[in-house]
Amino acid sequence: MPAFRSPPGRAWLGLALFLTLTGPEAGAGTGTGTGTAPPAAARVPAGVQADFGREQPPPEVRQVAGWSLHTGDNAGRSVVVVDKKQARAWILDPAGQLRGTAPVLLGLARGDHTVPGIGDRPLSQIRPDERTTPAGRFIAAHGVNASGEDVVWVDYDSAVSMHRVRTAVKAERRLQRLATATPDDNRISYGCINLPRRFYEQVLLPAVRGGRGAVVYVLPETRTAQQQFGSFDPPGRAPAPATAQAGAV
Repeated sequence: MPAFRSPPGRAWLGLALFLTLTGPEAGAGTGTGTGTAPPAAARVPAGVQADFGREQPPPEVRQVAGWSLHTGDNAGRSVVVVDKKQARAWILDPAGQLRGTAPVLLGLARGDHTVPGIGDRPLSQIRPDERTTPAGRFIAAHGVNASGEDVVWVDYDSAVSMHRVRTAVKAERRLQRLATATPDDNRISYGCINLPRRFYEQVLLPAVRGGRGAVVYVLPETRTAQQQFGSFDPPGRAPAPATAQAGAV
């Protein structure tokens, strides 16, 4: 499996200057967990279509991306969809064009919740069953974590971010997990979303730092996307399946 795929012939524009040095700006790096739409004043004209090109995303990925762009739930931002069931991220620009897709590593435990106060606890005090990647709608924010590493905050209060894959613990075999064709071995982190380095730097960062930024939809694994976000299939799209994959919490 390639580290990531990006549509051919698309040149990246220069990156916008970004001034955040520690945490997210006000209102960023946070989410509702329910997909609540932004205020009407923040919406852009609806009707943008999601274009995945030659890629064939799972039905719920296509549904959520298409719904976000069609209704203006993204408020003119890039759209990042993290599919926990398939352990893969998809990024579309505000015009609906796919910028790339890549495998990801996720929290060890299955479940869509966040343990209260977990962001204030040291890693050594987090039990294996608490290592979940929360589902929800989040406003991405570029910043720096406590170790001085630049990350994209998903849920700042819970210390959940998207970052380059970490390889310090060789026994975890994180690079090998990303390279396998199955998502079954992609559960290893404390809840953060690990990305291939090139995908993080060349696809995710430009989406977050450019224009109006990016909105991140982490798809649930214990219920449907429609139940999580209120999403629906835009006109002309086949409906996503209604059954949810149960996950151990």
